[in-house]
Amino acid sequence: MLAWTTDPDAPGGLALADVPEPAPAPHEAVVRIDAFAPNPGDLAGLAAAAPGTVPGWDGSGVVLAAAADGSGPPAGTPVLVLGMAGGWARRRAVSTAMIGSAPAGAPAERLATLPVPGGSALRAVRSLGSVLGRRVLVSGATSAVGRFAVQLAARSGAHVVAVARDTARHEELRRLGARETHTEPRTVVDAVHGAIDLIGGRHLVDAFALLGPGGTVISLGHAAGTEDVFPAGAFLGDPRTADRTIRTFFLASEPGLAAELTLLAADATLDAGPLDVRPWTELGAWTAAGAPRRAGRAVFLVDHPQDG
Repeated sequence: MLAWTTDPDAPGGLALADVPEPAPAPHEAVVRIDAFAPNPGDLAGLAAAAPGTVPGWDGSGVVLAAAADGSGPPAGTPVLVLGMAGGWARRRAVSTAMIGSAPAGAPAERLATLPVPGGSALRAVRSLGSVLGRRVLVSGATSAVGRFAVQLAARSGAHVVAVARDTARHEELRRLGARETHTEPRTVVDAVHGAIDLIGGRHLVDAFALLGPGGTVISLGHAAGTEDVFPAGAFLGDPRTADRTIRTFFLASEPGLAAELTLLAADATLDAGPLDVRPWTELGAWTAAGAPRRAGRAVFLVDHPQDG
């Protein structure tokens, strides 16, 4: 079958090549991939991947062969999938722990945007415990993860404080559920119960400083690319700052992921934003051009001729 493979001599470091059909383990289903959406982490890892690797985390499609151990959805089920490699291909083997069932007729391009960004945002909001009536900061709110986090926290009853550098997008964030918008955390006045940070650096430091007693920052990204430098005494507790934490997690190893992907797929009102939909044959040229965006998130549609 055809798949995009890493090739240091090819434009963008990728070549469309024939590769063996997936050989699933007993707990894996074979999925026909109809669409995939590259994540920043996918792209960042290309240079370090061994030549011939099939990259790709997120995707959507249809189960061709159910897992031999009886777990997961049956053949013919539309699904969204997550894995640490193998996604930029016409078919892939995926652990049923990382397959979510999707409603019939759900657009493949929308489903492909959900696994890592939507799954990360949902798990982050859940990690904060009950947010009903509580203030929750989302730093990097216009990123794919941040956009979903704003919506999910707002739907859970939080007073969402969205931080995004681009003021032209603040009205959009309010439409998605934010009650306050800021260009940086340091302009936020009142304490927050929890924070979800995609930026790192000074944003992570300032988000931690905004926590009330028992509050948590979920650190999900490091877009700033700068050091996280906390001032002396930042971790000393007093009656106003006791029991605060910074938490990280690795989505692919989190339990219950299949159920959460299914939940995300079922919510047609969850706004993924504008999509830049392209044929999958353009992936190499797109990567070589620096992964430009014509609109929102880039999504690639996979064709399936008879010859595979």
